Amino acid sequence: MPALTVMALGALVYMPLVVGLGASPRTTAVGYAPQQPIAYSHALHAGTLGIDCRYCHSTVETSAFAAIPPAQVCMNCHAAIKADSPALAPLRESYARGTPLKWIKVHDLPDYVFFDHSAHVSRGVGCVSCHGRVDQMAVVRQTQPLSMAWCLDCHRRPEPHLRPLEHITTMNWAPGADPSVSGPALRKQYGIRSTEYLTNCTTCHR
Repeated sequence: MPALTVMALGALVYMPLVVGLGASPRTTAVGYAPQQPIAYSHALHAGTLGIDCRYCHSTVETSAFAAIPPAQVCMNCHAAIKADSPALAPLRESYARGTPLKWIKVHDLPDYVFFDHSAHVSRGVGCVSCHGRVDQMAVVRQTQPLSMAWCLDCHRRPEPHLRPLEHITTMNWAPGADPSVSGPALRKQYGIRSTEYLTNCTTCHR
């Protein structure tokens, strides 16, 4: 079979798969908010109580993945606070058995996309840019499309999304200076690479 014919047939199979995955509610549907094993409220924990994102998502500054906290982290508080709450029975069982809770991922990118949390937060992109105001969400939902076009908009012009590192997890942070001045200054300070590099296919598809 001629090579061009094989490639054409492969494209007929491959492209619908790519488009289908790219259009999945898990990657593009703003508002996606699956039911979780425990009704955990970020509005309470991150908002009212002011717990920093990194207390639970402890690897976000050093790893490609933002860690999901083990039951031990939750029990640091809930061994004493609401220790007998029926709503937290799955947590206590998880802790006692040493088995992880089966949280459902909300911001779930396709396997063909490489995303590194540490590369973003260490260069001034705050949590709120991708995840929205989780400190106001009783139920976490997807607030951005997470599409290729959406990511490229930022990769082409990251300056408006940059902030001082000490405010990476500050949900209500606003630039004190003119963003048209502070953004380019922060880009230079963080050593963010060229637009050509940021928009190269191999940056996100490896």
